[in-house]
Amino acid sequence: MHVKKGDKVMVISGKDKGKQGVILASYPKKDRVLVEGINIVKKHSKPSQANPQGGILSQEAPIHVSNVMPLDPKSGEPTRVGSKVVDGKKVRVAKKSGETLDK
Repeated sequence: MHVKKGDKVMVISGKDKGKQGVILASYPKKDRVLVEGINIVKKHSKPSQANPQGGILSQEAPIHVSNVMPLDPKSGEPTRVGSKVVDGKKVRVAKKSGETLDK
């Protein structure tokens, strides 16, 4: 996957196109990511010990990884991802500015 948990990304297609958020979780086997504040769905919950009232909750649902692009650390624009070996370690690099995406 070209993105991972903690990356700041922009949604490039779908109902939330143009919005930005941070990746909360990634599901590589399903090719999906959970982005903060993106793809909000309503979930109906029965009353339980934790939530005695029950009701309708809003929460994020995973979106396909192809619909997000990481943001360039320099310019803040969406960019493609390349890789480079630095000090014997493989790091992800933003194609637009050449900055590394890994901390």
